[in-house]
Amino acid sequence: MKLSLSGKRWTSKPVNTDEVKNLQSELGVSRVTAELLVRRGYSIPEEADKFLNPSLDHLGDPSLLPDYESAVREILGAKERGELIYVHGDYDVDGVTSSAIFDRYLRKIGCNVHTHVPHRTKEGYGINLNAVDEAHQLGAKLFLTCDCGITAHPQVKKARELGMNVVVTDHHELKDTMPEAQAIVNPHRSDSVYPFTNLSGAGVVFRLCEGLTREIDARGVDSYRRHYLDFAALGTIADVMPLTGDNRIIAKFGLERLSESKKKGIVALKQVAEVPQRVGSYDVGFKLGPRLNAAGRVDDAALSLRLLLSDDGDEALEIANELNRHNTERRIMQDQMVEEALAMAESQGAENQQVILVFNADWHPGVVGIVAGKLKDKYHRPAFVGTIDPESGKGKASGRSIPGLNLAEMIKGSYPLVEGGGHALAAGISFQEPLLADIRARFNEFASLTLSPEDLVPTIEISAEVKPSEVTRELINSLNLFEPFGMANPKPNLVAYGLELTSLRSTADGAHAQMTFKADGETFQAIAFGQFTAAQSLGVGAKVDVVFEPTINSYRGQESVQWKVSDLRQH
Repeated sequence: MKLSLSGKRWTSKPVNTDEVKNLQSELGVSRVTAELLVRRGYSIPEEADKFLNPSLDHLGDPSLLPDYESAVREILGAKERGELIYVHGDYDVDGVTSSAIFDRYLRKIGCNVHTHVPHRTKEGYGINLNAVDEAHQLGAKLFLTCDCGITAHPQVKKARELGMNVVVTDHHELKDTMPEAQAIVNPHRSDSVYPFTNLSGAGVVFRLCEGLTREIDARGVDSYRRHYLDFAALGTIADVMPLTGDNRIIAKFGLERLSESKKKGIVALKQVAEVPQRVGSYDVGFKLGPRLNAAGRVDDAALSLRLLLSDDGDEALEIANELNRHNTERRIMQDQMVEEALAMAESQGAENQQVILVFNADWHPGVVGIVAGKLKDKYHRPAFVGTIDPESGKGKASGRSIPGLNLAEMIKGSYPLVEGGGHALAAGISFQEPLLADIRARFNEFASLTLSPEDLVPTIEISAEVKPSEVTRELINSLNLFEPFGMANPKPNLVAYGLELTSLRSTADGAHAQMTFKADGETFQAIAFGQFTAAQSLGVGAKVDVVFEPTINSYRGQESVQWKVSDLRQH
C-alpha cells in the first residue's frame, strides 16, 4: 500500500470515459468538470445540468411527504379552532432552527403557538415526559415535534391519553415500529414516495410548511421561501447532512438568504462570529453553527431559540454575545476533554482496536460528540466518548464513524446491550455499566466483520486527474459551480502526477511550504499549509505526485492561479 507524506492512501472511483465524453458533448463542459460529475454520480446530462444549475423548482413536491395530508389537516384544524399548538424541538442547531421555522411560520398564519426546546442535562435527548405534562397544563390540543419523536412511543401515547393529537416531524432513522401519532412526517419511512430521503429536521419542517403555504395560498410560496430558507440552510449544513438533492438546493439558496438576511438574530450572530458578507458553508459549519450549538451543549438551547425568534436588535446582540461566551467556554472544556480522551485511548491501545470507547464521569455530556469526532479523526476508526454515572451505573455516549461503518446499524444490531440510534456517521447510545465489556466486544466484532484493514487507513478520495496545463481560471470558475461543499459533496481533490519540485521554501513562521512545480516546460506556484517539514524530506528536484485545490491568489492587486496542496508523495 503506497502512502503519502501524511500517511494517507489515495483512492479513486473508476470512471466511464464514454459517460465523460457524453457530458462534455451534451453540456459543453471541460473534461475535468465532466469527470468530476460522473464520479459524483451525475452521468446523465439532465441530472448533471440540474446539479450545476440548481433551482428551487427542483425541490420535491411537499405533498409527497409521508402523512402529509394528515399533518396538514391537524395543523390547519388547530389553527381554525384557535387551539394551542405545542412545538417540541431539539437542543442542537437542526432542532433549534426547525423549532424557529415552525414558531415563526405558524404565528404568521395565525396559529396559537408555544415552542419548547429541551435542556440537554435536565431533560435529555428527545421528548421528556415532563414536556408532555407541560403541554397538557398549558391547554395544548396539538403536540407537534421537529427533529425528534420517531422513537418516542411512551411520550406520544401519554400525549394522546391526555387528549392531545400528535404530529411527529423527524428525519432520524426509524426502528421496527413507529409511535401511534396522527401523522409521522419522516422521509426515511419505507412507504415514503418523497423523492429525497436525507432531509435534515429543518428541511422536513421547511418542506411541510411550504406545503401548508400552498394549501392556504399558492401565490405565497416565493415569499415563504425567502423568509425561511436561511433557517433551513443553517439546520441542514450544521447537522452535516449530505449536500445532494434537496439539501444541496436548500443549502445553496439558503446561504444566499443568510448573506442577505435582515432577521435580527442572524445579523447579530454574524456580527459576533465575524462572518463575511457572503456566507459560505464553512461559515455555517465552523462559526455560526458552533455558537448556536454552544448554548445547548453547556447551558440551555432556549437561548439560541430566543436569538432566532428575536425582533429586537439590541436583545439579539446581547444574546449573540452570550452565545459567543458559551462557545469560548465550550472550546476550553473541549480542549481539556480531548487531551484526557487521547491519553485514555492511548492507554487502551486504540490503534489495535476496531472501535474506540472511552468514558469519564466528569466529562460534560454536551461536548462528548465533538471529542468523539476528534478521536475518530486521530485514529481513523469509529469512536464513542461518554460518561457513566457512578451512582446509577447508567452510561451515555456519542459516537462518530468513518465511511464503511454505519453506527445506526451497529447499534440496532447490538440491542439489547445498548439502546440508541442516529445516523450512519453520528449516533448516541445508552447502557448499563456492567454490560460495557460485552458492548466493547460486540462493537469490535461488528466492525471487524464490516471494515477491511484498508478502511482503517486515512484516505484521500481523488476527484480527477489533471494535466498542469488544465489548471486555469476557467477550471476554477467551473469548480465554483459545485458549491456549496460539505458532506457527500466535498471540495474536489485534483491530482497531478510526476511533477518536478523545482523550489521549496518556508513561510516566515517555518510551518508552511511555498513551492514551485515544473511540467512540460511550465512552472506552477503552490502552497502547502503546515507541511514544510514533511516536504523537506522530498528535496528539490524530486519527482512528486500532488493532490491540490486550484485557487486564485491575490497579491498587491495582482491575481494568479495558485495550487493549494493538501498532500504529496514521491512519484
